Amino acid sequence: MKKNIYPLYFTFGALGLYLMLFVLPGVMGIFYSFTDWSSYSREINFIGFENFKTVFSPDEHFVSYIFNTLQFTAITVVAKTVLGLIFALLLAEGIKGKDFHRAVIFMPAILSVLITGLIFRSILNPEYGLLNEFLRFIGLGALEQQWLTNVKLALYSIMAVDTWKGMGYIMTILLAGLQSIPRSYYEASSIDGASFWGNLRYITLPMLMPAITVTTVLNLLHGLKVFDIVYVLTNGGPGYVTEVLYTSVFKEFSLGKYGLGTAVSSVLFIFMVFVGYFVIRLMSREEVEA
Repeated sequence: MKKNIYPLYFTFGALGLYLMLFVLPGVMGIFYSFTDWSSYSREINFIGFENFKTVFSPDEHFVSYIFNTLQFTAITVVAKTVLGLIFALLLAEGIKGKDFHRAVIFMPAILSVLITGLIFRSILNPEYGLLNEFLRFIGLGALEQQWLTNVKLALYSIMAVDTWKGMGYIMTILLAGLQSIPRSYYEASSIDGASFWGNLRYITLPMLMPAITVTTVLNLLHGLKVFDIVYVLTNGGPGYVTEVLYTSVFKEFSLGKYGLGTAVSSVLFIFMVFVGYFVIRLMSREEVEA
């Protein structure tokens, strides 16, 4: 018994830190979401679900923040996965200079979000930005846009920047999954005269489902808690069109509305738990069926 319990002693330090720095603040945050905690009063009163009623009230902007967050998550998950898979398939073969191309595509993933945001704020500047300058140079000046200030384009511009930054990381995971597939499967299918699309449908995608599951969950969690790239590029503007849940949490805390801010954060936490759980269940079922 002592020999079996002894290794557990080494986990107590890490477990204690985890409980103190992550679990306890999370539980306290959920508690404070049911209070009127703010910087305008020293008293903290229990108010039940009033903060959550405010979050889901049609008179407030929080519903649009939720929609923006879900829209951002859905589009970037699909875009990163599809582009990452395409690049992984292209660079899995023995093409010339594949290591160089892998490094170039992966490089944005290691850049700081702050640096990425500042670079793209310059590139997407409507007056002297590189993108509009390039369009004018090639005679397509009619396609110039106010990429970060147009209410119809701003959120999609942020999605494009986030996809550019993250698809290399997804490509790397999928590339590792592709390289783990035994070549004998493809050799057998070639004898049967299978096409590229047949191999992709019946061999590559089914065998790649574990890696796709991992990348999908990572993308979902990243999309639901996105903050930094939105804050750097637009700070939620113009107006509220690019505001997401985490930027609204930041702004509510900045205004001293701590109870409301923790309520928004709690809503986001519930979204992340439920979405992550059901996606893992669904994709794990696909793996078994494959």
